[in-house]
Amino acid sequence: MKKLINKIDDVVAEALKGLSAAHSDTVRAIPESRVVVRASSSSPKVVLISGGGSGHEPLHCGFVGYGMLDAACAGEIFTSPTPDQICSAVHEVNGGRGVLFLVKNYSGDIMNFKIAREILEGEGVDVESVVICDDVSVTDSTWTVGRRGVGGTVFIEKIAGAYAETGASLNDVKSLADRVNANVRTMGAALTSCTVPAVGRPTFGLGDDEIELGIGIHGEPGRARVKMSSSAEIVEYIAGAVVDDLPFRPGDEVAVLVNGMGGTPLIELYIVYNDLKQFLGGRGIKIGRNLVGSYITSLDMQGVSITLLRLDNQMKELWDHPVRTPALCMWR
Repeated sequence: MKKLINKIDDVVAEALKGLSAAHSDTVRAIPESRVVVRASSSSPKVVLISGGGSGHEPLHCGFVGYGMLDAACAGEIFTSPTPDQICSAVHEVNGGRGVLFLVKNYSGDIMNFKIAREILEGEGVDVESVVICDDVSVTDSTWTVGRRGVGGTVFIEKIAGAYAETGASLNDVKSLADRVNANVRTMGAALTSCTVPAVGRPTFGLGDDEIELGIGIHGEPGRARVKMSSSAEIVEYIAGAVVDDLPFRPGDEVAVLVNGMGGTPLIELYIVYNDLKQFLGGRGIKIGRNLVGSYITSLDMQGVSITLLRLDNQMKELWDHPVRTPALCMWR
């Protein structure tokens, strides 16, 4: 194992300090609770809080800032944040307009955010939750009951975050987040495994000529292990599964995320995007908005995921709303 680290036990804490140091105008890290919050408070509004195991950067801490999250909780590598962390995040940013938890569908995340919600409601805090479940690969997996929460998380955090900035109520922000969740689908493929620093070896094995279709972001098994093929063939399999699941139909306008899994060069992601554009065009589906890059990763895994969101006018308007975070900054 070759990693640019100092001590295995300090990986998460040192990374959060580095994030805060590099983006001190945008975020502030609280090392003792491993929470990242906005560097400056905004006017009272509904606050959005997410979090999960580290190793998926820039998700979630890289999406703290104007137009997205108000705070994020960083668990250890691939390990859920604790209820105490989540409560600490709420206490740091709560402005009295209510709190929305955006929770990926993993058993540990579900349990700990639920415990935190019960504690906070006992303190009189108004809390709602959205459980993100956009992965079409498998119904149940190593760490989930139901579908995993993956790339759709980026769209939900962006669109719901923008809506909260407009002064929308907690119920309205939750309703929109639910609608995005219902209209977004994702599937990924792994070319290699990832290596967790504390383990020191690849999570799973793949032959030199093999790929895993439908892989989870923690290395959970997918739908099938097949021989390596061209980008166009991989896109046809993944995008076909995504399109058929909702289903997306001719005439739909979509937002697209072509996401690298941590070890994938950008040049390859643009090849995938080009193949995806041709595939969707053949299905009569129009790309209205897009992101290409590594936004929800699995440490050093080589691979790609494709996320499609069926857009409506409100979602498009909110996607175009300004955002300023360490990992995503757009001013139109």
